[in-house]
Amino acid sequence: MPRFSIIVPVFKVQGFLRECLDSVLGQSYADFEVVAVDDCSPDGCGAILDEYAERDPRVHVMHLPENVGLGRARNAGMPHATGDYLMFLDSDDTLTPGALRAIADRLMETRDPDVLVFDYARSYWWGGTRRNALAQVLAEAAGTFTAAERPEILDLLMVVWNKAYRRDYVTGHGFSFPPGYYEDTPWTFPTLLSAGRIATLDRICLLYRQRRQGNILSTTSRKHFDIHDQYERVFAYVDAHPELDRWRPYLHRKMGEHCLDILAKPDRLPASAKGAFFRRTAELFHRHRTREPVPAALRVLEGGYASYRARQRATAAGDALGLRAGQVRRSAAGRIKRGWSWVHAQRSLDPNLAVYSAFSHRGVLGDPAAIDRAARDLAPHIRGVWVVNPEQVEHLPPDIEYVLPGSLAYRQVTARATYFVNNVNWPGSLVKRPGSVHIHTHQGTPLKYMGTDLRGKPGARQGVDVPGMLHRADRWDYSLVANRHSELVWDRVYPCHFTSVRTGSPRNDVLVNAKPDGGGAFRLRHGIPEDHTVVLYAPTRRDHVRGGHVEGFDLARFAEDLGEGHTLVVRLHPSLADGPARGMGLTELHRRGVLVDATDEPHVEEVMLASDALVTDYSALMFDYANLDRPIVVHADDWGAYRASRGTYVDITANAPGQVSRSYRELAWLFASGCWRDADATSLRAGFRARFCEFDDGQAARRVVRTLMLGEPDAAVSIPAPSAGDCAVPTST
Repeated sequence: MPRFSIIVPVFKVQGFLRECLDSVLGQSYADFEVVAVDDCSPDGCGAILDEYAERDPRVHVMHLPENVGLGRARNAGMPHATGDYLMFLDSDDTLTPGALRAIADRLMETRDPDVLVFDYARSYWWGGTRRNALAQVLAEAAGTFTAAERPEILDLLMVVWNKAYRRDYVTGHGFSFPPGYYEDTPWTFPTLLSAGRIATLDRICLLYRQRRQGNILSTTSRKHFDIHDQYERVFAYVDAHPELDRWRPYLHRKMGEHCLDILAKPDRLPASAKGAFFRRTAELFHRHRTREPVPAALRVLEGGYASYRARQRATAAGDALGLRAGQVRRSAAGRIKRGWSWVHAQRSLDPNLAVYSAFSHRGVLGDPAAIDRAARDLAPHIRGVWVVNPEQVEHLPPDIEYVLPGSLAYRQVTARATYFVNNVNWPGSLVKRPGSVHIHTHQGTPLKYMGTDLRGKPGARQGVDVPGMLHRADRWDYSLVANRHSELVWDRVYPCHFTSVRTGSPRNDVLVNAKPDGGGAFRLRHGIPEDHTVVLYAPTRRDHVRGGHVEGFDLARFAEDLGEGHTLVVRLHPSLADGPARGMGLTELHRRGVLVDATDEPHVEEVMLASDALVTDYSALMFDYANLDRPIVVHADDWGAYRASRGTYVDITANAPGQVSRSYRELAWLFASGCWRDADATSLRAGFRARFCEFDDGQAARRVVRTLMLGEPDAAVSIPAPSAGDCAVPTST
């Protein structure tokens, strides 16, 4: 008996079916069967299913003699399912890598609940991916519970395919799907309301494909009237189960909201049918009304369709007026702010005012933060003001003076400041005044193409205005560099008017001056034993992959293969922190204690200090980490694709800071054999450090303050001129 029976109803999806089946059959967890139901599909789906069944004995195919619809096709597959748990996968959707393993582990952890609810992400036809907006509901639920104990579980999308159902529970209650549209509604409510034990999995296990056309719910049709019959079935189920009577007010409200949502969608109902749909909804709403007060948003169902339409028109008109009023207010505010800026611009620069920003105003971070700390010590007369986004204010140290972007205070300080320190470009609206000093720190040593070199990489420069970038870079006075490689790259790809200054990277001072217990606070915060070897895995973003994230290998397997006495710490690229990448398994593995997710740690330097080795692919973090003189392993399993899509200045596989792996098997062997820290690795790291850490001596931040703020000319690093051919930088093609 397999652990899972995955029922896949199939109809007119020949363009997506192989991807769907491959996502299942390619799972690392193999204890499952696929029950594929060919719902008399008129295209090539039947032949595709037979091909897969002949190739893999886990695939069982049923060919229905006539088309019965999605719900009844699922019903047809259920009697042939033999697994402990039933899952339903629509044939244009896909499972994410490692999904079944994660589901199986969670079922074991929660001791076989009746229903397990897992997370999903919408995968749009134009390339975007968006995680379920209510994912936090899954994250907050611990152990098992009933719907009465955690009613918020019912706020999730009422669909069948984001859940695993214990087969004995389904057959014991006789659950089945009705015909028609919205067939998930009279299945999902009864299965959740009757379940004695529900569990959740905060992991994206399914990609819900949002097709441009062909999606049933985006089809304009009178079949959307089926929603009324589906809710009648839900209420009939409650009638047959008096213990569920307490749910009537909730279901009454949910039904009204659902039907009004369908009515409001412009592409669901024919215009001629909307009045009839409203009247049918109002009749159903009245018939099942309870003693609970009707919510204000649903009172429209107590009137007629004409009143509803008048209210819709009034709302639309109000929205338009509000939009116009907002535009007028913003225009007036802009004139006032420009007036204030002009007034302040007539005043002389304040020689003791510095404005800082980092990572597009994300907080007191990176090189600018290190320079600010040094300025407080060496030049306390210089007032430092940070530009930070509103959501970051609560995380600021108590002694930080800040302004919000675009505010009046922001315009006042930027109009009069002498020093501007940033690791990204300031916005184009900031006017550089004569006498001001712009210090650009960059964000590390460049491995991948930057600046003008992006012109030859259309995928990498998507959304990047290169001429605009250079226009903003024309305000730079000084460009800080940590090595001659960076100096040559920045001088060429930013053909602007700055002067390169060989200061080293200020943020790396803490690494160069690292103490043995430098990462102790991080280890303590995450419960990492003092005697553990900490391996930091820091993958970078991929420009050639939708969403930018690639699962280079199974993180749970790597954590296990590292063995006792090791802790795996994972830090995703900052651009992936708020997307679906963490929901693909990282969050769940962190919750279970398999690894530590350090993506949200604000100070990456602290994460590096807490680690004993770095595993990365092509992240520029390796150049900073080399200052610690600790082992680095480059995992280059897709080096060719990355280099072709993004472009790189260094062949990091030939000029590596340590051992290189090109497959997971090689990576695991490097750690199992000890080669990750052998003599060869040490020799490679020494050469890498000599080339890319040459200006980092632990005094960079102080050097910037003394040289560029206090005007001490002898504070710069003295470096001999490069020999012929040294540190040559390849040009883009």
